[in-house]
Amino acid sequence: MVLIAPSLLSADFTRLEEAVRLIEEAGADIVHVDVMDGHFVPSLTIGPRVVELLKSKTALPLDVHLMVDAPGVVIPWFLDAGADWISFHAEASAHLHRDIALIKTAGRKAGVALNPATPLVVLQEILSDLDFVLLMCVNPGRGSQPFIEASRGKIRALRRWRADLGLIRPWIEIDGGVNLRNLSELAGDGAEVFVAGNAVFNAPDPREAIRLMKAAASREGTP
Repeated sequence: MVLIAPSLLSADFTRLEEAVRLIEEAGADIVHVDVMDGHFVPSLTIGPRVVELLKSKTALPLDVHLMVDAPGVVIPWFLDAGADWISFHAEASAHLHRDIALIKTAGRKAGVALNPATPLVVLQEILSDLDFVLLMCVNPGRGSQPFIEASRGKIRALRRWRADLGLIRPWIEIDGGVNLRNLSELAGDGAEVFVAGNAVFNAPDPREAIRLMKAAASREGTP
């Protein structure tokens, strides 16, 4: 599975409807929406009302990444807004199982995000409950950061762990520093869902960028 999920964090926030239409027409698979609360990360972005409006403008699934404190409080807001996929940070949740169950009970896809320095072992008791794991390959909070190379080993380790357990899921989603130069190798490492912001919306031709990313992912490198 290869899914391209352009991140609206790098789009023009005054023209989000146009951005969503563009990536949908270009063949993107998912719309990635970064929600930042100004506490868990220093930046502040959008809330559930914007997600609700985006939901009315696209048929693509909305992948909402909650970079917030106390995710259990805000998850219901984004479920009501129409989020299809919701991930929250293990570092921010005191009750991982409860927060995952909240999403899955609503019939949506549930994921847990891990910061670059957070080990995979924190997922040991809940891995089989997850639809996807979002591995941050930069420190969360702002776009256009360089890829942290140590993330490649983490992607490979998660793929091996999943295989050893005989699991098809969780899917491996990566976010941060993904671009045409490294996408093929990251697919070879085991990544399946690719969040790309700057590499799409700041490209000379975002439509062509998405097409090339899909082609690159299909020519995955050697782990």
